[in-house]
Amino acid sequence: MMNNAPHTPARTVAITGGARGIGYQTAKELIRRGHRVAIGDIDEARAKEAAAELGVKVVTRLDVTEPDSFTTFLDLVERELGPLDILINNAGIMPTGHAHEEDDAVTRRQVEINVLGVIFGTKLALQRMLPRRTGHIINTASLAGELAVPGLATYCATKFAVIGFTEAARLEYRKSGVRLSTVRPTFTNTELVAGTAGAKGLRNAEPEEIARATADLIENPRPFVRVTRLAGAMVAAVKFVPRRLATGLGAALNTDSVFLADVDMTARRTYLDRIQNS
Repeated sequence: MMNNAPHTPARTVAITGGARGIGYQTAKELIRRGHRVAIGDIDEARAKEAAAELGVKVVTRLDVTEPDSFTTFLDLVERELGPLDILINNAGIMPTGHAHEEDDAVTRRQVEINVLGVIFGTKLALQRMLPRRTGHIINTASLAGELAVPGLATYCATKFAVIGFTEAARLEYRKSGVRLSTVRPTFTNTELVAGTAGAKGLRNAEPEEIARATADLIENPRPFVRVTRLAGAMVAAVKFVPRRLATGLGAALNTDSVFLADVDMTARRTYLDRIQNS
């Protein structure tokens, strides 16, 4: 029989982008482990559906690109669940395609959500956590924030930024009692990769794996975690091999085209319409 008792004392956790995918599964896993969870998402209708499915009582529309919206979310969390212990900055989008063809509005939206949303959330959480000298901010990055992938130029830039920002802030506040970490998933089977086949010889992660890794990071804090282990090990190793060999490995894995010529735009249309209209 599954033991649902928390592995650590129950914490108050706020998750952005909690209506779907990794955010939804993270909320589910943390609830299973006994934590108090609140979710925010730009898609208010889906967020409320997710909350009903999960038994989450604190849910609201959240636009991570607007500090006032983020403040309102965190105020609600603390009013209903108590002082914020954990913030998981998970909201993000991933358009694909050639950099020179990307619409400027799409470029801007990625930077606003993937980078500014993380920075705004981190700053607001720090303002609450630093006086108490406790707390943990977990920013969802990507292995694409360590290793560039053709067809994801802007997305990679945003995830490199998330890692750089989080690492700098982690060092800045290392003696404060507040921890900062990144979760760095490989490509994961959510809407973000709809219409893509993935790298040859490497499986995509499942959102439940990312959720477990995030929950484990709360219980055993460290600067970052890569998921999957195999993909993470390959990304780490590639940094130490000659550039020509690394480029050849990418071609062998089909990462040169998986987010370019090989994308099924029909299968991807629903996701793209949703993020463009949100």
